[in-house]
Amino acid sequence: MSIKAAALRHHTRYRFDRPVMLSPHEIRLRPLPHCRTQILSYSLTVVPEKHIVNWQQDAFGNCVARFLFHDKTQELDVTVDLVADMTAINPFDFFVDPAAEIFPFAYLDAQRKNLVPFLVVEEQGPLLKQWIGDFRAMHASAINTVDILVALNQRLQQDIEYLARMEPGVQTCEQTLRLKSGSCRDSGWLLVQILRHFGFAARFVSGYQIQLTAEVKPLNAQVSSDGDFTDLHAWAEAYVPGAGWIGLDPTSGLLINEGHIPLACTAFPADAAPISGTTELCQSQFDFEITITRLDKIPGVTPQSKT
Repeated sequence: MSIKAAALRHHTRYRFDRPVMLSPHEIRLRPLPHCRTQILSYSLTVVPEKHIVNWQQDAFGNCVARFLFHDKTQELDVTVDLVADMTAINPFDFFVDPAAEIFPFAYLDAQRKNLVPFLVVEEQGPLLKQWIGDFRAMHASAINTVDILVALNQRLQQDIEYLARMEPGVQTCEQTLRLKSGSCRDSGWLLVQILRHFGFAARFVSGYQIQLTAEVKPLNAQVSSDGDFTDLHAWAEAYVPGAGWIGLDPTSGLLINEGHIPLACTAFPADAAPISGTTELCQSQFDFEITITRLDKIPGVTPQSKT
């Protein structure tokens, strides 16, 4: 039976050693409107239940739930439940403006004004410059714009080994290139900076990734036996006139597909934190769990939000 939908549950738990006051918390865990995967239902549940929540948009148009808590608490629980239609998506289903088909191209003045935050080059270290120089030497002549995006993404996937890094924050480009390894957020930020060096407007994306094992084994292909998988993930998007924002996943070397669900798109990684806020000084424990369940039938529900 072919897969129709998948139910994702993301549960985050904070436990404190004593009752503490929570500052206003901002939660960026709602799929964005431009998500190409259809979200059939959505709910966000937060404990303590005694709170006020306001849904708003940040400067980048991301959906942000801002929570105000009334009383001291020894726990903070955040649970996301969503159902996603896992119908296959062609990641190359877009059209590029004829003026931008061949790289390099120039954004129109009106486009450039709107894209200023996504053109800022933050890092210019020697290893980054060397990587860019080596790539340019291999692609010295004019090239199809989509082809160069694919080549950049695949080259980075080959050069940077994926590492499940639990430390907070994002490595600098120099650290990632020197170590030749990094988490998805490290390689995502590195690709953003590389794209900007090449003149592309690029943004950092935080989201969910859903990977379902194939039901029928492809001929002459290896299939992972690890089963279905989901987790928080990060990648990059490049803006191409006509096509809009094109998602690139340097961890896999592929364009984004139905398994990528964007939650926050920002000019800088710090602005894409899934949960941000502070507490009074205390000892705390943190853990989270993300699970995925296959659904044989698409449920007959309408998109909704619960807080």
